[in-house]
Amino acid sequence: MAKVYRVYVEKRKENAVEADSIKHDLMTRLGLTDISNLTVVNRYDLQGITEEVLEEGIPTILSEPMVDEVYREEYAIPEGAVSFAIEYLPGQYDARADACEQCFQLLTGEKGVKVKCAKLIVIEGISSDELPAIKHYLINPVDSREASLEKPADLNDAVVEIKKVPVIEGFIGFTDEEVEALLEKMSLAMNFDDLKVTQNYFRDVEKRDPTETEIRVLDTYWSDHCRHTTFATVITDIDIASGAFKEILEKDVEKYKASRHVVYGVDTKRPLTLMDLATISMKELRKRGYLDDMEVSEEINACSVRLKVHTTDGDEDWLLMFKNETHNHPTEIEPFGGAATCLGGAIRDPLSGRAYVYQSMRITGAGDPRQKLEDTLPGKLPQRKICEEAAHGFSSYGNQIGLTTGFVHEVYDQGYVAKRMELGAVVAAAPEEQVKRLIPENGQIVLLIGGRTGRDGIGGATGSSKKHELKTTETAGAEVQKGNPVEERKIQRLFRNKEFSKKIVRCNDFGAGGVSVAVGELAPGLDINLDAVLKKYEGLNGTELAISESQERMAIVINECDKDFCIQAAHDENLEVVQVATVTDKNRLTMKYMGDTIVDISRDFLDEAGAKRYQDIHVELPDFDKAPFNPEAKENFTETTKEVLSRLSTASQKGLVERFDSSIGNGTVLSPFGGKTYRTETEGMAALIPVLGKETTTCSLMSYGYSPLISEWSPYHGAINAVVESVAKIIAMGGTWHTIRFSFQEFFEKLLNDPKRWGKPFSALLGAYRAQEELLLPSIGGKDSMSGSFEDLDVPPTLVSFAITGGDVHKVITPELKEAGHVLVEFMLPKDEFHVFDFEALRKQFDAVEALIQSGKAYSAYTVKDGGLVEAVYKMAFGNEIGVAFDDALTLNDLVEKNFGHIIVEVDNAEVVAGYENVRIIASTNEEKAVSYKGEKVTLDDAYEINCAPLESVYPTTAKAPTTEVRTGDCNERGKMFASKKYDEVNVVIPVFPGTNCEFDSKRAFEKAGAKVQLVLIRNKTEEDIKKSVDELEEAIHNAQIMMLPGGFSAGDEPEGSGKFIATVLRNPRLKAAIDDLLDNREGLMIGICNGFQALVKLGLLPHGHIKDMSKDDPTLTFNTIGRHLSQMVTTRVSSVKSPWLANVELGDEHIIPISHGEGRFVAPQEVLDQLIDNGQVAFQYVDPNGNVTMESPYNPNGSMYGIEGIISEDGRVLGKMGHSERQGENRDLNIYGEMDQKLFEAGVKYFKGE
Repeated sequence: MAKVYRVYVEKRKENAVEADSIKHDLMTRLGLTDISNLTVVNRYDLQGITEEVLEEGIPTILSEPMVDEVYREEYAIPEGAVSFAIEYLPGQYDARADACEQCFQLLTGEKGVKVKCAKLIVIEGISSDELPAIKHYLINPVDSREASLEKPADLNDAVVEIKKVPVIEGFIGFTDEEVEALLEKMSLAMNFDDLKVTQNYFRDVEKRDPTETEIRVLDTYWSDHCRHTTFATVITDIDIASGAFKEILEKDVEKYKASRHVVYGVDTKRPLTLMDLATISMKELRKRGYLDDMEVSEEINACSVRLKVHTTDGDEDWLLMFKNETHNHPTEIEPFGGAATCLGGAIRDPLSGRAYVYQSMRITGAGDPRQKLEDTLPGKLPQRKICEEAAHGFSSYGNQIGLTTGFVHEVYDQGYVAKRMELGAVVAAAPEEQVKRLIPENGQIVLLIGGRTGRDGIGGATGSSKKHELKTTETAGAEVQKGNPVEERKIQRLFRNKEFSKKIVRCNDFGAGGVSVAVGELAPGLDINLDAVLKKYEGLNGTELAISESQERMAIVINECDKDFCIQAAHDENLEVVQVATVTDKNRLTMKYMGDTIVDISRDFLDEAGAKRYQDIHVELPDFDKAPFNPEAKENFTETTKEVLSRLSTASQKGLVERFDSSIGNGTVLSPFGGKTYRTETEGMAALIPVLGKETTTCSLMSYGYSPLISEWSPYHGAINAVVESVAKIIAMGGTWHTIRFSFQEFFEKLLNDPKRWGKPFSALLGAYRAQEELLLPSIGGKDSMSGSFEDLDVPPTLVSFAITGGDVHKVITPELKEAGHVLVEFMLPKDEFHVFDFEALRKQFDAVEALIQSGKAYSAYTVKDGGLVEAVYKMAFGNEIGVAFDDALTLNDLVEKNFGHIIVEVDNAEVVAGYENVRIIASTNEEKAVSYKGEKVTLDDAYEINCAPLESVYPTTAKAPTTEVRTGDCNERGKMFASKKYDEVNVVIPVFPGTNCEFDSKRAFEKAGAKVQLVLIRNKTEEDIKKSVDELEEAIHNAQIMMLPGGFSAGDEPEGSGKFIATVLRNPRLKAAIDDLLDNREGLMIGICNGFQALVKLGLLPHGHIKDMSKDDPTLTFNTIGRHLSQMVTTRVSSVKSPWLANVELGDEHIIPISHGEGRFVAPQEVLDQLIDNGQVAFQYVDPNGNVTMESPYNPNGSMYGIEGIISEDGRVLGKMGHSERQGENRDLNIYGEMDQKLFEAGVKYFKGE
């Protein structure tokens, strides 16, 4: 048996960001103020390597000499301290262990390395009596457990005997009591009637007892998650409570029935269901010719509409796809994994439709995250913990896969304590020519591409359909999938390959139900071979393989003749692929495992979706005396400002939003915060269509609408308001409202058999139907989640409206006020006595605002929300510090009315809107940097502070500077500006590592500068892959003049540190020699941005100019002082021009640069820092608004010493920087002011072309 080595790695005190954060949590949240010291030690157990390899890997893979202390075999616990270790549960994906294994395999060129990780927590100053509370707080039993402190003798998993799938003996003869007992014993999501239907089928049709797998597969297929059983329940009676408003609702119900006659015919026997009510507008409007742009197909991956895209190469036909997805139940019990796979799942839907996903929106629902820990309900995680970890999970997945998150908002309502809402929406696009929608035929084959299968996610579909109770939180661990964004990124790249995409007959992603659903839904007849499914580890039985929801997998149907091509294309992207099924003409789903047929069910029975369900509905009327639209203002303007801006519903969420990468992909049209101060929030998100190798002016615009306050009062009004609000926001962004399409998200309490509870989603869908009919705009997709209950708590009635449309970037306007001397006008939306919009007037208003914006007469626009005019005007004013004086004719109550959907527009003067109906002048702009009303004045800085305060403790926006000491670089000496040898064509090599996500942006930047770019994918699935990748990269470096290391999260920035994977690859002797040759013999250039900069530093290429062994005195890049990922705009100053990369800038020039990183803090010993400044090696430094180099957050975002953002090698030919200089260009970041282009790429090419 190979030896097991144990290594402990501890951050030095000044770099122990994680330990400091945990200590702060325990002291403030658990009240453990006696803690004197807390240490986090990463523990690695390794097997399958030699002592020599371990010695080589300790300072490069497991640790960084610059910031870590390392201990072999033993770690001395201080006297009096208490300690314990935490590890993932067996079967949970451990990214750190995986990255470790990959790095050591790169080092040795061989597979077979085993690594197990744990985290040792050492606490001084407390007694062992306090340990249980600490463990309870830090260990989430859903995915983790306390680890043994003993070193294991062997890391290999014990050999598990796989038992045959049992037959449920005697099932077809069970009594009703025995059927009930089986339902309970197997903890099924289906009900008694479903299981009786199943019993009848196996008794009368199959004439045999079912296997356990067959029951599990049926339970999954018929779950509310997969088959929308709640929405498919037959409505038998609709009873509306008495009252004046009853007539309005009855008219809407009659109109709905008339729509059914238009769609299905007058004599239709089709039952009334919630699903029918949700989809009837789309069907009717399509029949009436209002939906010609919708792509219609049996293959449903996501909402899809056709879009004409204008490019520099001419117009092109594209498909624009969008999808919303919730992961409420998983995020509630395991926030990081649940939120991460919420986004992963949302991405996979349009991705399976062969579209490239380029932007996401995250809308969440939570209780008050500031709630005290002791007020947490038994069986629940604290709201703050859920909020923080879910934000980390969603952002971590999106940031790693390279997806722009364009808009983030958290909705606060105590109802979401019952169950969190974790909602992601994504936008994707693909050239229409590369998407084939065909019907699978007998003899075609099914390939499974991507991740391996484990126990994670077993029962996810059925788990999200069950009632959530105290006891379920203790047994639900396996229901949460673990995401692997690095793997999904590879699938994105593969599906962007036009030739591969064209060969797909049909595709399905692996979400709910695993193989049984993802493969099982591809065709009516399928033979599935479960033995072929690749496993994460041995020991899975047939049922587990059939229903595991392990992530990052795709199933595609192809012609057998295309098999070799498709397998090679997948291998080229470092993806595993196997054939798992064959399409048959038998109309049956069969699965075989270990020589047995464990599933053999007729497709007709599967598609019956269980027993029919029937339900009466009772609709309660809202209490119009309690309508929430007209609250009372405070006694004066100052107090009103304080009250409105300090609400949770209006509070700035900047500290939350800036965890999400909003600039990757280089297509962001609106940055989340704009204006010169970056303080004005956008209304929604806008991004350019992701065309490759050309430019476009066509963009997509997306917004959302929803208010829990209105929906709790009346689900009907809540839904209408949500739809109208989402449309108004698109208009305020410069979109065309007549081309909008919707996708709805419904999230309601568990309805049980209570007619009143059923009345809530019915009322909401009826309101949404009314809005769609009035606007002639359809919802063409959606998602329902009908289990929002915990014990006797329920979520607020939730219908979120997502609105999307294509647009022209030149028509997009930004919300920050532009100039003093302008007038602000409010376009109002009249309502009737029941607070329902006058839709005729509304349509005119929307047309008027759109015309005003499209004609260029509007400078900015913003919609009114929960905080009324007060919130809207302040937020418009913050960005450019433009003062506003409210009109004296307005009352204080006018300023706080919750007029959702009203639009405020900045125009030259009142004459611009002369003659318009339902428009009023509300304010004028001035240069005062304050907002005033009738003699009272509140400065914008004071107001902004009030607005930021509520959530600062939960989502901090700044961190304390570790020091105030700075030196400013002032090297004006230019080095050698041109290479000795000129080249007509400059070749650039960009290696793409697992986790790289900026390769497309970087390639575009160099191609725009006139270079020829070669991307070299590093593959490491097999020993042969590793060898071939080294060969390819070595050759590409020899043929190139420039090498770029792009941004990303190589191997997910694990093990605990960025850039290590890249550095491990490039330390390969042959690649090191090729880089030495490039730099030493051929005057070559290197550039590394973000993750690439981190790798250059960890190789020694910066600041030394050559690859070397690292020592504790070398600089490094470590974790941001704020302790989280940061995505924002920064201003940097050119502090040296001593490099060919800096040929196009002057000393002292300032640029606005997007950053996005978790480990961007440049640290080095004082003498090294001074030497870098003295040598002219500090290229860029962070500066404050006055242009001074600073340590102050947020201007210096990460706490970098001397404010260093980028450095160069001594000869200037190697440049590394944290800011993403490749993310700029025309039609991007319209709400950002200042120069963004440093012309680095042009300078690099010019160096070799000599011009």
